[in-house]
Amino acid sequence: MVKSSKLGEILVKNNIIYENDLNSALKIQEKNPNKRIGEILIENKLLSEEELVNALSLQFGIPVVDLAKYEIRDDIIKLIPKEMIKKHYVIPINRFGNTLILAVDDPTDITAIDDIKFYTGYNIEVVISSSKDINILIDKIFDNASAVDSISSDFNLDAVEYESESDDDVAAADIRAIEKETQEGPIVKLVNYILTEAVKKKVSDIHIEQFEKSFRVRYRLDGVLSEFMKLPMKMRSAIVSRLKIMSNLNIAERRLPQDGRIKLKYDKNKEIDFRVSFLPTLFGEKVVLRLLDKSNLQLDLKVLGFEKRELDLFYQAINKPYGMILVTGPTGSGKTTTLYSALSELNKIDVNISTAEDPVEYNLEGINQVQIRENVGLTFAAALRSFLRQDPDIILVGEMRDLETAAIGVKAALTGHLVLSTLHTNDAPGTVTRLVDMGIEPFLLSNSLLLVVAQRLARKICQNCKKEVKVAKDVLLRYGVKEDEVDTFRVFKGEGCDICNGTGCKGRVALYEVMPITESMKDIIAKGATSLEIKNNAQLDGMKTLREVGLMKVNQGLISLEEVSRVTIE
Repeated sequence: MVKSSKLGEILVKNNIIYENDLNSALKIQEKNPNKRIGEILIENKLLSEEELVNALSLQFGIPVVDLAKYEIRDDIIKLIPKEMIKKHYVIPINRFGNTLILAVDDPTDITAIDDIKFYTGYNIEVVISSSKDINILIDKIFDNASAVDSISSDFNLDAVEYESESDDDVAAADIRAIEKETQEGPIVKLVNYILTEAVKKKVSDIHIEQFEKSFRVRYRLDGVLSEFMKLPMKMRSAIVSRLKIMSNLNIAERRLPQDGRIKLKYDKNKEIDFRVSFLPTLFGEKVVLRLLDKSNLQLDLKVLGFEKRELDLFYQAINKPYGMILVTGPTGSGKTTTLYSALSELNKIDVNISTAEDPVEYNLEGINQVQIRENVGLTFAAALRSFLRQDPDIILVGEMRDLETAAIGVKAALTGHLVLSTLHTNDAPGTVTRLVDMGIEPFLLSNSLLLVVAQRLARKICQNCKKEVKVAKDVLLRYGVKEDEVDTFRVFKGEGCDICNGTGCKGRVALYEVMPITESMKDIIAKGATSLEIKNNAQLDGMKTLREVGLMKVNQGLISLEEVSRVTIE
């Protein structure tokens, strides 16, 4: 490892810092000789960790590794004792033959490298990562490992186990053994730990997955999945069965999907619901739990993310006496929250509101909610037909899944009822053509439709570590920023801090594409216009696309440019 140039010189040469900033940092270092120059520059907010890592890479000719994207095997981690990893602040990430790849934040720490080389007997090849990423990974690996070790120390791993490729029927004795094991302390504590940690971290979904040689738990936080912990393979049957028992499901049935619900009490008698889905896969059942925390549900249209014009249009539509309002977007884009917020606004003593949902996610006081049960014939269409005999004012249909449901919804909207529903389409204009493709007559649609909203959820920049970044003009133009706005367009990014767990993002905000059905729009829909013709007409009427709304959020410092690219298309 040979230095090509001093770090300070590289930073100045690449216009990352000014020369007077370097001189100030050197003076501080004279008084604190144990501090590294990069550490001083970061403390004084003259340098970011990312810039430091890239400069060190240039200085020593060592590659940079993004640890957030690395999945490190347990056998690699175990090559170095926990105490040595924490002492030297390093992460072993891979091994090739007799060479161990080691992620470090300080390539000049020869003592650490020699210690690890002596202990392991491997040749050491160094890569650079930020101290923030190393710290996050150390916490993740060892905090979760300690929790699992302490909980599972009393758990008899050999007592109960079944293989996913075994006979279809489980022997009655095995079922009794599994059921007994799941009621005992260690496995109950472990499952409770997985659920309560998810609540504390405010995740939206828990994924418990079985593979041929691994068993893992992942959390979805702010729309992104990341690994939370790996579990011993022999815990598979007990953990899955414990969740089935909590969901009041059949633990002997492993061949068919099952759905259930868990209610968990936490934090002084507060309650949270988990919607649970079990799916048979090649190596065992996958479990996904959706967290439904009513205390975190914001039923206020003003805070969801609508721009002023779009919010005004939405308010105008939901306050009409009749007609249809559709909210579109992929699964997990916040459609239910938007519709519940609209119902909360409309929920008054003189209004009769009925909803048909699959599933009912939250209980809303004063609203008649129906859980769809297709296995007994209670479909969306059947519920909707029944609603029309219940003297309704406002009807919410969870999803327009088929022609029958859509046709009854359109009929209800034409006969004096306000109908709200969802559909899976990519944008607002595509919703109209999708309904026509399903079999709805264009002239009926043009007379019943009031408004279409397409939405996405984007991760918000952490406001604690947010900083403005410079982006080249050609890049901004490529993203869709208008040429006359490029010079004043501002871009922000989260650097990563303790509050956001080093991700640079905290929370989410919705992007809304709102398309009102104006008189000109009614005319072209009735004539059977294409999706592109509808989009062009909507933009002439003033509609902002999801990409345009996303760029507005970027300029406001709410989301990053990368996030716009992730959740929207041109």
